[in-house]
Amino acid sequence: MIEPLSKIPDGMRYYFGREARLRRMVEETVMSVFDGWSYEEITTPTVDFYSLFEHGMGSSEAHRAFRFTDVDGRLLALRPDVTSGVARAAVTMFEARERPLRLCYAASVFRQQPQSHAEWRRETVQAGCELMGANTDAADLEVLSIACEIFQRLGLGDNYQITLNDVGVFRGLGERLQLDEVCRSEVRRLVDSRNGEDLLAFLNERKCDPHESRVLAQLSKLSGRREVLETAREVLDNPSSLEAVNRLDRLWRVVEALELSKHFEIDLGDVAKLDYYSGLTFSIYLNGAATRVGSGGRYDGLTAIFGSAEPGVGFVLDLDALTRVVLEQNTNSNEQQETEPKTVIANSDSSLPFAEAIKRRGEGERVRINFER
Repeated sequence: MIEPLSKIPDGMRYYFGREARLRRMVEETVMSVFDGWSYEEITTPTVDFYSLFEHGMGSSEAHRAFRFTDVDGRLLALRPDVTSGVARAAVTMFEARERPLRLCYAASVFRQQPQSHAEWRRETVQAGCELMGANTDAADLEVLSIACEIFQRLGLGDNYQITLNDVGVFRGLGERLQLDEVCRSEVRRLVDSRNGEDLLAFLNERKCDPHESRVLAQLSKLSGRREVLETAREVLDNPSSLEAVNRLDRLWRVVEALELSKHFEIDLGDVAKLDYYSGLTFSIYLNGAATRVGSGGRYDGLTAIFGSAEPGVGFVLDLDALTRVVLEQNTNSNEQQETEPKTVIANSDSSLPFAEAIKRRGEGERVRINFER
């Protein structure tokens, strides 16, 4: 089927004028915050081996990549994720670098999405940071602090919310329920959908322990602040899940001490989709955005696929979603209105109009050449 050249593929779009400039401003602001926390910028290949993402993201997410083969028959993919490539660089290119290693990026990612997906797009620009080589509560807090500063710098300090969870809670229960990989994936989907009845029905069909099944269903509906952790302790009795709850409790106490708790919640039903997360996970929401604008967490096992395991934590932001919210906010508040350019008339081949235009540009003014005949 031959598509008309006057159209672009579904899920792609142009950016123009004010929105394009705001998009660049948002990216520069985010990257400047990363730089302020001593993160070095890295650019990963746009095309890479599909197996990198299959091992890094997990097959359930990586299969959304745009795949193709090169002339040697090797299976390649347009980059659907940046973290996998950064993790590989950390243990190969930067193996000898002092730890912790701090890296950041802004890059397009490409994913095939069902058209029913909210804000359906096949290309998005992501910005993120990765802190490698430190497995401490302080490292987790550092990346959360960076995220908070970004929203402050963008003038969105009153509009964002970060939900916290720890995959150890779910994994501890999964071990008790003796779920295989396929069942864990389906249970995780049901937990994410907050569908307690279908979750219990699925577990009952597989003759899972009724008590542990009810506990999982109960926890999947829990969200709030410190009281969520107290409730979780009352119903959990496996060491792995309780250890994860304790990690969340330590983090929450520091969040409260920093007077940031109004921006945070605990959500035990927010189960990360990417297979590489191993501890803390979080999702970032913003008033005015239809879906979450960011996510992150700890992925201590990711680099093991490259032969050298080391801890890591980071997050990624959807710059396109951020731009739309900033654009809407500025439109409503009449902020950052475009400066009307000074018109310079060029009605001959004389250099005088251009001398005037160059002078005005040197003074920081916007100019527009009017070619009158």
